[in-house]
Amino acid sequence: MRIVFMGTPDFAVPCLKRILDDGYEVAGVFTQPDKPQGRKMTLTPPPVKTLAQAAGIPVYQPTKLRDGTALELLRGIAPDLIVVAAYGRILPKEILDCPRLGCVNVHGSLLPQYRGAAPIQWAVINGDPAAGVTTMFMAEGMDTGDMILKAETPVGENETAGELFDRLALLGAQCLSDTLKLFGTGRVPRVPQNDAEATPAPMLEKSMGELRFARPARELHNLVRGTNPWPGAWVKVGDKILKIHTTRVTAGSGAPGTVLEGRGLAVACGDGALELLTVQPEGKGRMSGADYRNGARLGAGDQLQ
Repeated sequence: MRIVFMGTPDFAVPCLKRILDDGYEVAGVFTQPDKPQGRKMTLTPPPVKTLAQAAGIPVYQPTKLRDGTALELLRGIAPDLIVVAAYGRILPKEILDCPRLGCVNVHGSLLPQYRGAAPIQWAVINGDPAAGVTTMFMAEGMDTGDMILKAETPVGENETAGELFDRLALLGAQCLSDTLKLFGTGRVPRVPQNDAEATPAPMLEKSMGELRFARPARELHNLVRGTNPWPGAWVKVGDKILKIHTTRVTAGSGAPGTVLEGRGLAVACGDGALELLTVQPEGKGRMSGADYRNGARLGAGDQLQ
């Protein structure tokens, strides 16, 4: 089976590696263009490109998919199947129709939940007890295609989106391996999604990370976990931004935003209290909430926000 792989970030790397380890022919890899990164804005290749080049696979980085260039490349490669994992681009119908076996996507949710660009983050933000991956035949809609296989895993109470991201990348690779074996048998299930059960998972924005202590502590804890590592949770203290990296729900009550008694930095919420375990003041490095409290001379009853 001749495969073209399309993917860009770290999440896609285990999938490509697993395809290669399983012995399939990868005739080409499509990934997004190199982008400048870091303070020096050094032009950096996507992780998938790095792996593909190391494996000696031809790499293609089209800036557009609808001008016919990518389609001509694919027709020349003549893949039996296109496998997509976090490519970051929507495939037009003519590309979806190109391979004889279709296009398969590895999506980071238990579809039809969390269709969209940030399924893992939203699963954590919403406090879901379980998450997973789904392999599916791609259709023209956003993650609407028929499902093939699913794999589920519990989400830890304090697990961040970044940590879950890493685990689901490996789970996705295994699910993809099982899916490709089905293609070898010629018996691949197609389970239509129930659109009535679909939920969106739009891309996160920096403003979404703001903690408003009038909300329940559990919701804020989930928001901190779900926005870690990006875009990050934060509160405004005076005219400065205080980044919040890790928290835990704790006992306590008071007016929302009030610093509570104790050595650490616990803040009253609309329901319960949230202890800020690791914080980062503007222009400084990470520190414990207790150290920040001491440095800022915050006493019980002071307002953090």
